[in-house]
Amino acid sequence: MTGGSAERGGNASARPGRPNHPARPVALVTGGGVRVGRAIALGLAEDGYDLVVHYHTSAAGAREVAEAADQLGTRAHPVQADLSQEHEAVRLARTTAEHFGRLDLLVNSASTFAADDLLAVTADKWDAVMAVNLRAPFLLVRETAKLLTASRGSVVNIVDLAALQPWTGHPAHSVSKAALLHLTRVAARRLAPEVRVNAIAPGAVLVPAHFSEADIERVRARVPLGRIGDPADVVGAVRFLAGAG
Repeated sequence: MTGGSAERGGNASARPGRPNHPARPVALVTGGGVRVGRAIALGLAEDGYDLVVHYHTSAAGAREVAEAADQLGTRAHPVQADLSQEHEAVRLARTTAEHFGRLDLLVNSASTFAADDLLAVTADKWDAVMAVNLRAPFLLVRETAKLLTASRGSVVNIVDLAALQPWTGHPAHSVSKAALLHLTRVAARRLAPEVRVNAIAPGAVLVPAHFSEADIERVRARVPLGRIGDPADVVGAVRFLAGAG
């Protein structure tokens, strides 16, 4: 875990002194500094959202998102938090409320992706995956429910295909995403009709950096369209579910 020096107290790009546009929606995107979460954050900035960009270790990426949002005329406030820790997840939600005073969209995109074997994974490793992939989204929904209800907002959980398929090489990840999908259903019923809660299960998007060309080709061969997905595909789905486009 990296220290979150500036981001714990604020960020120059966020410009707290600039008044928030009364009609401008606010989104909290976890894991917003890298990969799909970054693409979602940038897409929402293009749609006119002010942002809370959560990151764990990707400080540079979160700052780049904030700078891009500033160029688009919106505000982005990077916040560092280790979502494996309950108090950090709660702090993230409360920072959002304190900084912007409203929340229209919560995107739970942050996750861990540790490979392991079901018969070898330790309880500590299992719990660490569940804390980030499942418990943190629960805590953020719980802590932001009042703000989302007030704005008649939306929650979008990124669950990926592991929620629907038994990934034996990533057992904790697969189980956590299946549980997050069911949490989505439970939260949707509990928060209706004021708040909509949905999930997106992308296929192969931005394959892991350690994949070889053979690995990538094997994944591509299983996709009916014959191509690896693009983050823009996920951004479009988030926009649709959030009512932003």
